Amino acid sequence: MSDGDPTEQAEWRRWRAIADLYHAYFTGLVLTVVTRRGAADAAEFVFRIFRRQQQERFLPGLAKLGIDHLPPAVAAAQYHYLSNWIGGVHVEYMYESDRKAWIRYPPPRWIWRGTAICAIPSEVSRAMLRGWHANNGVALGNLKLGFVCTKQSVDGQDGLEGYYYEYDHPLEVDQRLVFARHCEAPHFDPSNAPALPVESWPTPRLAKAYRNYAMEYVRTAAPVLVQWLGPDEAGHLLHLTGKLIGMQYFADVALAFDAGRSDAAAFGAFAQALLVAQGDTAEIRDGTLVQHDWRLMTDVADYHPACARMLEGLLGGLAAGCGRDIAVVLGTAADGRPPFAWTVC
Repeated sequence: MSDGDPTEQAEWRRWRAIADLYHAYFTGLVLTVVTRRGAADAAEFVFRIFRRQQQERFLPGLAKLGIDHLPPAVAAAQYHYLSNWIGGVHVEYMYESDRKAWIRYPPPRWIWRGTAICAIPSEVSRAMLRGWHANNGVALGNLKLGFVCTKQSVDGQDGLEGYYYEYDHPLEVDQRLVFARHCEAPHFDPSNAPALPVESWPTPRLAKAYRNYAMEYVRTAAPVLVQWLGPDEAGHLLHLTGKLIGMQYFADVALAFDAGRSDAAAFGAFAQALLVAQGDTAEIRDGTLVQHDWRLMTDVADYHPACARMLEGLLGGLAAGCGRDIAVVLGTAADGRPPFAWTVC
């Protein structure tokens, strides 16, 4: 099918809506921890999320992007530029030398969408850098590589920026992330930025990668929260965030699915389409919405049934946004894994 095929375009609109929904959920989950448990716990939570993602995705991502042969500082900076670009995040990359390469996230910041940035403490943003950027040298086996942060958006500066630098000596743990607020990044020149090979990244692959990028944050965050806080507390926070985000975003998401405020039967059809759009197999059988798999959590080694509270809250919130009298009840197996049987009434 061509890029202009109506069926393909409709599918991509749904994928984008899923990306927006999961993006909102992830940002909302961090804010839930900020408001319910405080800035210190939120910083610890964000650190654990980004360190886990860094350990799971950085080295495979370098190979997938074809940049694993580059000097460490350059490879690290180009990874952030290209991987975030795929997810729809505005990032700038500036090469200075083989030992020094800049990245800059200009406003608006993708991760702290809209007004959410006003509620993100400075230590939460620093925790993201500690979790990922400061550990790239360790992952590469080069303890001379560190990250120097020159600006943070949440501190009122005009973006998050900094540079990877390869020192002449190995760095101690507390030297791998340092701040140099007196420095300023060079201006971005798109003509000098790396680009994805078109033949390896056609439009359909990019469209699906855009969806998956936002979903990956939730895939990481849910088990991290459960393992850290325990299933009862984490399950409550996962469900609460899902309910709030679902209610807030139903109208926006429904547009991509040609849905609207209606009754339980119509919501069941919408929920089935939403589950399919996020990559799952689902059908309505004898009035019950049967979700045969949950690809988001497939192969998560430390999956716990409490993670499903996230999806339960999200669908419950969407149902409330669709109509005040619509209820969604999740029936699961003893191990909390699919198939899920959703009763919509």
